[in-house]
Amino acid sequence: MRARRADREADGRGRGRGRGQLKAARLRPRDVLHVGSAGLRSRPMRVVLSALGIAIGIATMISVVGISASSQAQLLQELDKLGTNLLVASPGDSMFAGQDVELPEDAVGMVGRIEGVQEVGATADLDTTARRNEKIDKDDTGGITVKATTGDLLRVLRGEVRSGSWLNNATGRYPSVVLGHVSAERLGITAPGRQVWIGNRYFTVVGILAPLPLAPEIERSALVGWEGAKRLLGFKGHPTSVYERTADAAVQDVRKVMAATVDPQNPQNVKVTDPSSALQAKAATEGAFSSMLLGLGGIALLVGGVGVANTMIISVLERRYEIGLRRSIGATRGQIRIQFVAESLMLSGLGGLAGVALGAAATGVYAYSGGLPWVVPLWAVGGGFGATLVIGTIAGLYPAVRASCLSPTLALHAA
Repeated sequence: MRARRADREADGRGRGRGRGQLKAARLRPRDVLHVGSAGLRSRPMRVVLSALGIAIGIATMISVVGISASSQAQLLQELDKLGTNLLVASPGDSMFAGQDVELPEDAVGMVGRIEGVQEVGATADLDTTARRNEKIDKDDTGGITVKATTGDLLRVLRGEVRSGSWLNNATGRYPSVVLGHVSAERLGITAPGRQVWIGNRYFTVVGILAPLPLAPEIERSALVGWEGAKRLLGFKGHPTSVYERTADAAVQDVRKVMAATVDPQNPQNVKVTDPSSALQAKAATEGAFSSMLLGLGGIALLVGGVGVANTMIISVLERRYEIGLRRSIGATRGQIRIQFVAESLMLSGLGGLAGVALGAAATGVYAYSGGLPWVVPLWAVGGGFGATLVIGTIAGLYPAVRASCLSPTLALHAA
């Protein structure tokens, strides 16, 4: 009873308004930081171990979001570079089983006359193979297709020649070939000037293309000139794929009339596709599989919060004498609570800062190794650090309340 009475009297100091009664001193923010950091400074190893759980949780969350954002940024950069105004017309499925559909020979010219179309190119699949030499079995194609191509194709696809040159009016008429980068690897061709066996003769490699994300079928092809394919390989002149670039504002309008323009008599036999839609869908869904990793990061963060709470409880038990002494010289319960909540916030904040730094560094390493842009969203940094402060507050509430409820007399007596 005496201890409780002394406790109430200590809390009552400063509340009264009568003459001669003492007023409790106010803790300025600087004082709160000083008394809150006192326990951290005296036990640095415990602070490091307690903050580690928070840091791991935040680092996991930041790195998952950052890696996903970096991958998405790369896809968006590719879309900006390649454009979303490319459409491709190709043969569709025939209404009659077993009947092959062919695009008309003048399909390229017809598409070029559509209002809004800026550039047109085409390819045609040829019934032959490309091999390193004539001694290789003709059935061993390596997944490489031979295509006839118009001279405008590379410009329409916004592609680049990695080495050598593209087909021109001269080389397109003679046994010359340009290889996609995948077909060049499979044929073992590393530089122009080598020869490959196509049909029943050798063709000289004049160029090797760089990757074409919007046209992966070209990457696995050997491309010969349109006229050369007619003269040397028996090409009939029917295109298999017609590629066109449209003004951005006219993409949908062109798409509506493209099939009927290519084959006015049988528009249902023409399929019009948008190659960029795959990249757009991939960019939109990038990070969909990161939810599980974010959940694991959240669990690690909660575990870190439990560790902080445990550390604060132990700190209260070890510092009972300090608490009793402060209470006996006039510290109120609210000031004791503020002290330990501040200590918990500092502990969690240190872990949060370390976690943000580690997560950003992990994202940077991943982006650098994969050639991606380094992107760490500000909302992820702010949200992650804010989560540490919330967890720090929650973790420190119970120990702070428990500390403030200690009786000065009993605390000093126990010490």
